[in-house]
Amino acid sequence: MEKPSRKLKKTLLILGVTGAVYLSFRYLLPLVIPFLIAYVFALSLRPSALWIERKTRFTIKKKVISVPLAVIGGVEIILFMIVFGIIVYAGGRKLLMEATLLFQNLPQIMRNLDHWLMENCTFAEQFLKLPDGYMLQVVREILSGGEAVVKSKAMSFLMMNSMSIIKWVVQVTVVTVILFIATILTLQEMDDIRTRRDNSMFCYEYAMLGNRLMSVGSAWLKTQATIMLFTMGICSLGLFFMGNSYFILLGIGIGLLDALPIFGTGTVLIPWAILAMINDNWVYGVGLIVIYIICYFFREIMEAKIMGGKVGLTPLETLVSMVVGLKLFGLLGFILGPIGLLIIEDIVELYGGTCYNCKKETQEEERGNTR
Repeated sequence: MEKPSRKLKKTLLILGVTGAVYLSFRYLLPLVIPFLIAYVFALSLRPSALWIERKTRFTIKKKVISVPLAVIGGVEIILFMIVFGIIVYAGGRKLLMEATLLFQNLPQIMRNLDHWLMENCTFAEQFLKLPDGYMLQVVREILSGGEAVVKSKAMSFLMMNSMSIIKWVVQVTVVTVILFIATILTLQEMDDIRTRRDNSMFCYEYAMLGNRLMSVGSAWLKTQATIMLFTMGICSLGLFFMGNSYFILLGIGIGLLDALPIFGTGTVLIPWAILAMINDNWVYGVGLIVIYIICYFFREIMEAKIMGGKVGLTPLETLVSMVVGLKLFGLLGFILGPIGLLIIEDIVELYGGTCYNCKKETQEEERGNTR
C-alpha cells in the first residue's frame, strides 16, 4: 500500500484539529468558562494579594503567621464591588436626573415633532399636489398604529417572559457566587495548579493554549473597553459643548451602541446630523459629523494597533475568523473566532512541522521519485 503523502497528512491534521477545536468550543467551553474567568480574576489579584500577605506577616514563638491569600483576595473583591457600586450609583443618579429632565420636556419635544411633521407634510402635499391634511393624517395613522403594535408586543413579551427574567436573575446570582468562591480558591491554590501544570506531559500544550487565550482575550477586551470609553467620553464632551442637556445619557448610549457588532456611532450620529441640516441647523449637524469622524478614526487606529500587534493575525484573517465565529457561536464568536484560528495554526504547526520542514521533505520525495 502506498504511503500517504505529506499533503494528505497535513490536510487530515488540519481537519482533525479544526473539528476538535469546534467541538471543544461548542460543548466543553460552556462548562469550564466560569472557572477560566475565575482563574483570570485570581491572576489579576495575585500580585496585590502577595504584597499584602508579605506586609502582614508576624512571628509568634518563632512561627511565622500570615493572612491567607484567600481571605485577602475575598476582601479585595468585596472592596472592588463596593467601589464599583458607588461609581454605578453616582453615574446612575446622574442618568436618572437626565432621564427625569427628558420626561419633563417630553411634551415639548412631542409638540416640536408634531410641528416638524406638519411643515414637512405640508411641503410634500404642495409638491405632490395632494389634498390639504392628507399626508399629515397618513403619518399620524402610521404612528398611532406603530404605537399600538409596540404596546401590545411589549405587554405580551412581559407576560410570556416574566418567569424567564426571574430565572435569568437567579442564574446570574448563582454564577456570581460561584465566580466569587472559585476566584478565592484559585488564588489560594495557584501554586499547586502551576506545579501540576508544569509536571504534566501536556505542559507545552497547556502553556500554548493559555498564552493564546490570554493574548487574544486581553487584546480584544482592552481594545473594546478603550474604544467604548473613548467613544462615550468624546460623544458626551462634544454634546456638552454643543449645548445638549442630555449629553451624558446620550454619550453612554452611543458608546454602548458602538460596542455592538453590527451597529456603530454612525447609526445615531449620521441620521441625527442629516435631520439637523434639513432643519437648517448646520452648525449642530457639522458638529455631529465631526464627533463621528473622530470616533471612527480612533476605532480604526486602536483596533489595528492593539489587535494587530498582540493577536498576530492579518486584518483579513481577523475579519474572516470573526465572521465565522459569529455564525458558529453567536456574539461570543467575535472572540472565539480569532482564538480558534490561532489555536488551529499553532497545533498544526506543532504536530505538522514548519513550512521549512514541509518543503524539505517534499524536495526529498521528489528527488526519490526522480531516481
